[in-house]
Amino acid sequence: MLLGLATALAAAVCFGFACVFQARGARAAPTADRVRPGLLVRLARSGPFLLGTGLDVAGFALSIVALRTMPLFFVQAVTNAGLAVTAGAAVWLLGARLHRSDPAGIAAVVAGLTLLAFASGPDGRNHAGPVFHAALLAATIAMLLLTVLLARRRGTAAAAALGVLSGVGFGITSLAVRVLDVSGPAAVLADPATYALVLGGLGGYLAFALALQRGSVTAATAAGTVAETFGPALVGVLALGDQARPGAGWAALLGFTAAVGGTVVLARFGDVEAPPDAPDPPATDPPTTDAPPTDLPATTTLPRTADR
Repeated sequence: MLLGLATALAAAVCFGFACVFQARGARAAPTADRVRPGLLVRLARSGPFLLGTGLDVAGFALSIVALRTMPLFFVQAVTNAGLAVTAGAAVWLLGARLHRSDPAGIAAVVAGLTLLAFASGPDGRNHAGPVFHAALLAATIAMLLLTVLLARRRGTAAAAALGVLSGVGFGITSLAVRVLDVSGPAAVLADPATYALVLGGLGGYLAFALALQRGSVTAATAAGTVAETFGPALVGVLALGDQARPGAGWAALLGFTAAVGGTVVLARFGDVEAPPDAPDPPATDPPTTDAPPTDLPATTTLPRTADR
């Protein structure tokens, strides 16, 4: 049990710092006012962003170790606390200034996700009909189009909205992995879920990078985590036969309300971080009352003696 607790806590730390390092990498790149594939190429060459991605992988591996000795509910509850680590790391590494309502928003998101983990029951089917597979691809295309539209906006609200879209992309990826037809190479290539898997993952990373460039890393991370958690859970219940824990419907409803409410608080009053590429205000010279006598009018041209 001690090993499970230690690895779950280490996973939470990895997940928390991963988002902040990814934010540093994303903000080192020029802020994109539209979706460009080149942004992903720059991120793939960014040391901080790659470090954050590596921490994500390490956190995932540590959570698997924790799940071997601890209940799923407990491990998810501990790793969800990585959002608080993200907020603290943002203050330390990004110079964020937390609003006094931020701790309440973070606590609401963590508590809501924990209640959802508590309410979750056994999984249903790992297969679905062709309509479901096509719907995954259609949802992915819609997510990408919304990302293109939101890329033109700035501020914490835009960051939270793009964070939601990143969570939608990653949620589509998890659903696509679950129902993907792996009976053979031809079946994989013909399955719309294959393309939803690829585009959803790339689109999720792109939306998250755009969110990190535009506003609060805490708000973007919270929005993405909530969307990535609740979206697949709802689809699983409605379309794949997943079930809630008997008598725990109240926990799912309360958890959803708390998580969404906390995300709204963080999106509206989230930490303020100075963009690294923000230009300094232009220096203004003090007004002068006497102009040098050598000043020429704007329309005056000097003789080009060098041409003679």
